Amino acid sequence: MKKSHAVTVLGRKLSVRSSAPAEKVQAVEAFVNGRLQEIGSALKSGDAQLVLTLALLNTAEELLEIRSALERDSDMGNRLKGIIGKLETV
Repeated sequence: MKKSHAVTVLGRKLSVRSSAPAEKVQAVEAFVNGRLQEIGSALKSGDAQLVLTLALLNTAEELLEIRSALERDSDMGNRLKGIIGKLETV
């Protein structure tokens, strides 16, 4: 069941609905605000849209890298299972 949660991002209060526990929503809020602070402090411009866009691009890149690594790990696991299966039949 989804519940409403109050979060603040870039000083703007938002109400979000999530089935995640409050602790998880708070962790996401903290992650997002941390990422925005990190990006914002590295820019000379205080343009919130630019900060949001760069943070989104950086986070998307990390997500894609993690997915790729998981896929490689899965492929390696499947190959190892095949090798183990062959060794067990010997």
